Amino acid sequence: MGGLQSGFTTGACAAAAAKAAALLLCGGTVPERVSIPLPDGTRETLPLVYSDTLPDGAEAAVRKYAGDDPDVTDSALIIVRLAPTDKGVQFCAGEGVGIITKPGLALPPGEPAINPGPRLMIEAAVREVTDRGLRITVTIPDGRKLAARTFNPRLGIEGGISILGTTGRVRPFSLEAVRKTMECAYNVSRAAGVHHPVLVPGHIGERAARRHFRLTGEQVVEAGNEWGFMIDLVAQTPPAALLVFGHPGKLAKLPQGHWDTHSSRSASPVPSVRELGARVLGCPLAEATTVEGVFADLIPEQRKSLGNALAEAVRLAISQRLDQHPPVATVLINLAGDILGSSGDLTPWH
Repeated sequence: MGGLQSGFTTGACAAAAAKAAALLLCGGTVPERVSIPLPDGTRETLPLVYSDTLPDGAEAAVRKYAGDDPDVTDSALIIVRLAPTDKGVQFCAGEGVGIITKPGLALPPGEPAINPGPRLMIEAAVREVTDRGLRITVTIPDGRKLAARTFNPRLGIEGGISILGTTGRVRPFSLEAVRKTMECAYNVSRAAGVHHPVLVPGHIGERAARRHFRLTGEQVVEAGNEWGFMIDLVAQTPPAALLVFGHPGKLAKLPQGHWDTHSSRSASPVPSVRELGARVLGCPLAEATTVEGVFADLIPEQRKSLGNALAEAVRLAISQRLDQHPPVATVLINLAGDILGSSGDLTPWH
């Protein structure tokens, strides 16, 4: 990655702090650095800022290190407090951690904005120490101020930031390095004899694609937000067929002409998806802050009709950019990885 330093997500930091607090809660010794498991089966060791016992439990803190990534939460203090409970594992939002107030996100309204991936990481970390029930409260002292520099207010997440991260690691952002990595991944795929690659936005798309289709290790290539770059790369050495698979929160931007789908460099796809839905379904769609929310408000039959129509629009946009070669198929999924709709011939991937 051109010498850039990687870092850790807020979820990984919270997991390390939670494990340290669990050690204290159970009478153990807390080291200066805490080892935690990550979702890919590897481990990382993060330094603690402090750990303390409390009258009703214990708490510990880790300072977020984002490496060379321009993350607004870099250097933020992630504090996790544990208290015993007889109700399994409960997640709570302390000061500076947001609360979800609108539907359409990965968690329902009323829940603390601690995403499913970080919740799994935190629980896996504390379960290395204890099986007892725990109330886990995450606090970010500067979180409310930091949230103003994120999209949380627009998404209906109030009171602070979200605890994020599907892998536990922050990959440093360098456009040149990111594109070079993607180019390498595509070239490796072609060199491995892959004739039917699958482009995905990221980890959610990859996991779902591997769940729905039998794919080889080299067959899935991540495009991130660089869809214009990746589609043009495919055009240079076209495969026999191309599958584009992912969430419409990203992919619905392509028919709008936004080939860089980063949220700071492209418009929200929600208005265009609602407009398409009104045409396809013959009725106005409810207001929503996200594409996930647009689909969540529909009954299954409506969801499928809109999903197929949107998948067709995405497929046509990509096919036009590729000058109709190779043939393209598209599959759209929700955040749970369930298929919303598809377009094109999926036979090569079944």
